[in-house]
Amino acid sequence: MKFLAKLRRNEEGATAIEYGLIAALIAVAAIAAMQGLGTQLNTTFTKTSNSIAKGNEATTPE
Repeated sequence: MKFLAKLRRNEEGATAIEYGLIAALIAVAAIAAMQGLGTQLNTTFTKTSNSIAKGNEATTPE
């Protein structure tokens, strides 16, 4: 009987699971944010590259 009472009071496993779920949620949010940031950076670098290429065409002697 004491074993069952002790088992019912033990909340360490539940706490570990809660921390695991919180960590997983943070990881999913971080991945989503980084994907959005990556898309914006790709767009920015593409625009910059195109601008540089156009600038080089204008200054290249024929």
